[in-house]
Amino acid sequence: MSARAGLRNSFWIVLVLALLGAGVDCAQADDGDAALPKRPAIQANRWAEDWSVLADPRLRTEPFDGLKYIPLWATDPKSYISLGVTLRERFETNNAAGFGTGNTPVDSYLLQRLQIHADVHFDENWRAFVQLEDDRSFHKFNVTPVDQDRLDLRLAFVEYVNRFDGGTLKARAGRQDFAFDLQRFVSSRDGPNVRQSFDAIWADWETGVWRFIGFVSRPVQYFDGRPFDDTSNDQFQFSTLRVERKVLGDNELSGYYSLYERSNAKYLDAFGAEHRHVFDGRFAGKTQQFDWDLEAMGQVGQVGTTDIRAWAVGARTGYTLASVPWQPRLGIQFDTASGDHRPADGTVGTFNPLFPNGYYFTLAGYTGYVNLVHLKPSITVSPVSRLKVMGAIGLQWRETTADAIYVQPNVPIAGTAGIGSNWTGAYGQLRVDYAFNDHLAGAIEAVHFDVGNTIIRAGGHTSNYLGVQLQYGW
Repeated sequence: MSARAGLRNSFWIVLVLALLGAGVDCAQADDGDAALPKRPAIQANRWAEDWSVLADPRLRTEPFDGLKYIPLWATDPKSYISLGVTLRERFETNNAAGFGTGNTPVDSYLLQRLQIHADVHFDENWRAFVQLEDDRSFHKFNVTPVDQDRLDLRLAFVEYVNRFDGGTLKARAGRQDFAFDLQRFVSSRDGPNVRQSFDAIWADWETGVWRFIGFVSRPVQYFDGRPFDDTSNDQFQFSTLRVERKVLGDNELSGYYSLYERSNAKYLDAFGAEHRHVFDGRFAGKTQQFDWDLEAMGQVGQVGTTDIRAWAVGARTGYTLASVPWQPRLGIQFDTASGDHRPADGTVGTFNPLFPNGYYFTLAGYTGYVNLVHLKPSITVSPVSRLKVMGAIGLQWRETTADAIYVQPNVPIAGTAGIGSNWTGAYGQLRVDYAFNDHLAGAIEAVHFDVGNTIIRAGGHTSNYLGVQLQYGW
């Protein structure tokens, strides 16, 4: 199927689904039902939704609500089955994937993600969640593991929740996903077509302003040979202990330790078994019109016989002019991550971005969070309800010229390590997000990246990206 035919067929699928919910804006109740709870919003992580409110028949106001809340036991409104679907269609055109350094042609293609899930609540404490995912790439020149994974098990876990006088215990076992903070380094990878899952045991304890989290996991590795062939094993493991605390109101202070282990890691200056100890701290919050998110990470350990000494810092701040039409938010973003300053010195300084989300910088995938200095001023406006428009300019350098320039997620560009200047290039970004209703959302993103001489000498060139997306959730 061509990208154009795939886009046309997908458009009609999404349109039909959207019309099923058209005209229903979840106006929760009429004048006589002001105290009714709200219906849950469709979320990126569908397991986080709670449809038990539909036990009240007055809230069953949309088509197929009988499938969103199927009672199990008549005497227990917390025992039910909830079914759901998510369909995302994204058309992309990119004239220079990887800045064009691999002689890649202009590539125009369609990415399709279809998810179907069942959320089974046995009672107030126990539930099971299963989600199947089918990811397809139509007419893409270079199909990678994050582009296509036809029919596989995305999530399948059992969860136990119990509330005590001192707090709340939550525990999950099975295939699941998790994301921290802005998803700079630990994410469910929603940007690319294939999301990231983990076979894991997870537990957290919430009490007052404190939350304690711990998990051991094996990240899922993706294959597209046959249905249900994704797997995980002891060759790749990721475990974490995390502490969160509310400070100065609802502002959040958090820190975590992680152990990242791979059996066959390869860097420009090291290869072998990787044992990386990760230490992360973050402070984020909002006061009146000012918001901020500050995070720092240090990494030590070994790759083979080579020591690791790496670090990264990320900051996003903004000021919203709430009294001005369109409520503009003026933002500034700063990111820096270490590279390897002295090859063959017994220490690798190349930062490992772990599990980045793939859209922290842009959807174009031109930038990896490795050997980087990045400055990005932006402005976001909301001309009408449900519409957001963001414009930004990004300036990018290398942290050290001894290491390479990297593209997503941490792929070095051949011919850049130890060559050229710190300057990588500058880009302009325009993104438009619009929620048509509570089920259907659309987005358009355009990126123009003007590369520096180092990339040009490596065979690259100025790059342009355009993405058009529709996503429907039921």
